[in-house]
Amino acid sequence: MSTPILRTSDRDLKLVAALASVVSLFSFLYYFQRGEILLYGDAVAHINIARRVFDSQTPGLLQLGTVWLPLPHLLMIPFLVSDWMWRTGLGGSIPSMIAYVLGATGIFRLTRCLLEDDERTRSAARAGAWLAALIYGANPNLVYLQATAMTEPLYLAFFIWAVTYFVEFRRLLASESVDSSALRRPLNRCAWCLAGAELTRYDGWFLAAVIGMPVLLLLLRRWNDRAFRRPAIKFVLSVAFAPVLWLSYNAAVYRNPLEFADGPYSAKAIEQRTAQPGYPSHPGAGNIGTAASFFLKSAELDMAEGNWGRIWIVIALAGTWVGMRVRTRGVVLLLWVPVVFYALSIAYSGVPLFLPAWWPFTWYNLRYGLQLLPLFAVSVALAIAAPKGAIERMRLVPSLKRWPDTNLLLRGGTAVVLIVVGLSYFSVWKAQPLCFKEAWVNSRTKLALESSVAKAVVDLPRDSTYLMYVGDHVGAFQQVGVPLRQVINEGNHRPWKKPVDPQGLWEQALADPARHVDFVIAYEGDAVDQSVQRTGLTLLKEIHTTGQQRARIYSVRAALNQSR
Repeated sequence: MSTPILRTSDRDLKLVAALASVVSLFSFLYYFQRGEILLYGDAVAHINIARRVFDSQTPGLLQLGTVWLPLPHLLMIPFLVSDWMWRTGLGGSIPSMIAYVLGATGIFRLTRCLLEDDERTRSAARAGAWLAALIYGANPNLVYLQATAMTEPLYLAFFIWAVTYFVEFRRLLASESVDSSALRRPLNRCAWCLAGAELTRYDGWFLAAVIGMPVLLLLLRRWNDRAFRRPAIKFVLSVAFAPVLWLSYNAAVYRNPLEFADGPYSAKAIEQRTAQPGYPSHPGAGNIGTAASFFLKSAELDMAEGNWGRIWIVIALAGTWVGMRVRTRGVVLLLWVPVVFYALSIAYSGVPLFLPAWWPFTWYNLRYGLQLLPLFAVSVALAIAAPKGAIERMRLVPSLKRWPDTNLLLRGGTAVVLIVVGLSYFSVWKAQPLCFKEAWVNSRTKLALESSVAKAVVDLPRDSTYLMYVGDHVGAFQQVGVPLRQVINEGNHRPWKKPVDPQGLWEQALADPARHVDFVIAYEGDAVDQSVQRTGLTLLKEIHTTGQQRARIYSVRAALNQSR
């Protein structure tokens, strides 16, 4: 009887993938034609970090930098070779769109695996899996983010599939009839997904530790089982490889293995530079309880407008309570891992999260709450379909003949949930997804400034070379399509040269622009504005937009002499 079940599951997975692909494509086209896939400054930064790996005066993997993990940028590179896909942002969106589809199919498979114990629970498991996939795939905030070059959709896909394979591993482990060698496949796949998550976001490091600890303890307990020992050791080494690789890269290039955590571009360093003495740098700093409440509130707001999002926390608690009482479903606790990670990050790692509903009533990092979307989706299915399956099993006992119609129970519960989901998501669409509003609110003045600079650059000779700090406004060159190899920027600095590198290209251009570039673009207060040698520079244009620092475009003597 197992073959028909697998075939049905395969057909369902293909259908989920097809429907998710349609949603992904249409949502991308909607936001693309409105010019809204590059609203996030981080999305623009991700695209251009990937582009600089091959489009730079000093190309190579060192252009990946240190703060952001490398995998999202590496996945974008093949698509960004096209100048058009770079300028439009499409090359950065494609990995996110693929990840969205994989995440939806992963939620389906995870939920089905949690609910399906045998043939008797097959229909409930299938219905629950479809319901979970619907809740995940239809979330308005995720639908927007997957059309952008942000890293959340990719991480969610790795997160979901890592938990899925771990669940399959646990189920096989609990089966007395399964040989230890059969555990190799799900364990290996779980390790690869965890490694992908670890190279995508730092959330993955915490997740890998949480999942890896029970595997390590099991390995120690079953050390004499050779069939299990080899895949378990491979799992531990694979999970440890990604963090060790990143720490080694930082140690070799920046002379500091923790450069991403405490270096000048880290979240903690930025917080220290911007904080006002005597005031907390952001809500939740140093207070893990407040930090957790901010994260949970962001998760609520990503699911429903206003206070209606609280119902999703209730659903998550109910689903977890049900899951803890059935075989192997205690792994649903893994879906709560983001709460712990972000509470610690907000409280102690300089990671801010601002909500429009709470002081200081602004928008920043609201998308973090989407990390609980898998929990919400799976919890709904557990709360509805798991009791239905339990009743079906109990009805096999002759004395229990007056239990309610389980199909009616499932349909009624599903209908109620669909109404809740529909009203929640309708309220989000009506008010606009918060992830979209966050990007729009925070980018309006920045995009206006970059567009003004881009218009000025268009009037300059096409083959001109520039000196500019691109960390904040690289979008100006992306809009115009000026190759980054024509721009000397901070990415051309050799970070292993400390404390200074007077022979570096970046430093030489700052000291003597006329020997290296035709034009200098300085934004008030940035590294170029503070360090560039202005002797021989001629101010061509000063650009000012509300809420942004002034941009000044200078011509150097070499450019003036050539034009004459």
